[in-house]
Amino acid sequence: MQGFQKSFSEVIECAGLTASSDNSNHGSQQNSNSCNEISGENFCNYLRNFDRVGRDTQEFVKNDVTYFVNDFWTAKQRQSNRIHEISYRACFKAELPAFFIESLTNPGDLVLDPFMGRGTTLVQANLLGRVPYGNDISPLSKMLVAPRLSPPSMQQIKERLEVLEREFDQIEDIQVDDDLLVFFHPKTLKDISKLRDWFIQGTANGNLDAVDSWIRMVALNRLTGHSAGFFSVYTLPPNQATTVDRQKKINAKRNQTPEEKDIFSIILKKSKSLLSQYDYSHSTDVFGLSTGSASQLESIDNNLVSLIVTSPPFLDVVDYAKDNWLRAWFAGFSIDDVEISIHKKVEDWTAFARECFIEFGRILKPGGFIAFEVGEVRNGSILLEDLVIEAIEGLNFKVHGVMINDQKFFKTSNSWGVSNNSKGTNTNRIVIVEKV
Repeated sequence: MQGFQKSFSEVIECAGLTASSDNSNHGSQQNSNSCNEISGENFCNYLRNFDRVGRDTQEFVKNDVTYFVNDFWTAKQRQSNRIHEISYRACFKAELPAFFIESLTNPGDLVLDPFMGRGTTLVQANLLGRVPYGNDISPLSKMLVAPRLSPPSMQQIKERLEVLEREFDQIEDIQVDDDLLVFFHPKTLKDISKLRDWFIQGTANGNLDAVDSWIRMVALNRLTGHSAGFFSVYTLPPNQATTVDRQKKINAKRNQTPEEKDIFSIILKKSKSLLSQYDYSHSTDVFGLSTGSASQLESIDNNLVSLIVTSPPFLDVVDYAKDNWLRAWFAGFSIDDVEISIHKKVEDWTAFARECFIEFGRILKPGGFIAFEVGEVRNGSILLEDLVIEAIEGLNFKVHGVMINDQKFFKTSNSWGVSNNSKGTNTNRIVIVEKV
């Protein structure tokens, strides 16, 4: 149940894969479940002929790069498993990694997201029978991802919550941060602080098991939000924690004060929702998670990854530290200590992307693919795919094209890194790259 503690070599051994340090050795990475190799040309033809939604793919060339435009995945094509329903800023929907995992890998292949965030790629890879591996600069990501790859049963969760509630009732004195009373009722804040201390002490003592890890993951996502299903008074959506001063203004404007919330029943209810469609046959301890820079993935051996599906920070569009300061507090660390990459200058972002692709070239097996999701930033004046292609120049990659998933939207969303336009469409852009 503690797969995130495995070393990379242990993950590979459990998965039946073979690492190789020889960049020319293509066949040694194949496992016994692998099917035929998939070529970039075949994938491009698949995009050209894609007609799942009754719409022809539009194709055009810009700066010698082929663009493919269609409604490649929509909510109507498939419905994501509810195990994905964890809020995180600027995350993509599960349909995106599912499209590439199903098209470009075989069961048993290793799928990586080096900017894993809430872990959408990893969770979907696991659901589809691939070996998930993820990395992120923020320690929060491990806490959000690992429990959903190997979840406990609802009975275990229920029983643990009952034990915690009884034990916490016996604790009379608990130190709380009074500043947080703008978000939480005093009794609620005491319960949250007790739960926080339980997890911090359990981590320090090595006693945090899979059930505790699950409960912590759910609590991290129920801290603040804009409905009754959160521990807090009405505030920003759960993927954006506002400041204490800003919350004071929200409270005054809405003439609201935090109401007492039963955090245990909220955690139980959210757990039931997350697991309502989950098939425990997918539960696995064969996965790996690491914390660090995407350009320094030392825990991953050469030539082993079949597919990378990821989305990097979009310049300085999202302030991940500001959004996650309260979650970091609950998890027991300061988000200010996390060196999150935020680049204001185009040339700095391009250099950052190049460093990452150099590392991707080491760990990706020959013939392996990268689906690198980017977007339009600064009112469309910068198309990040242009910077990605510039960053790749001279490396051991072939750019097969840029996919633009162009779909009608049903909910206002900026999760693709672009705003909804006046015609009511969303686009996200994915650079398709193959290691050669």
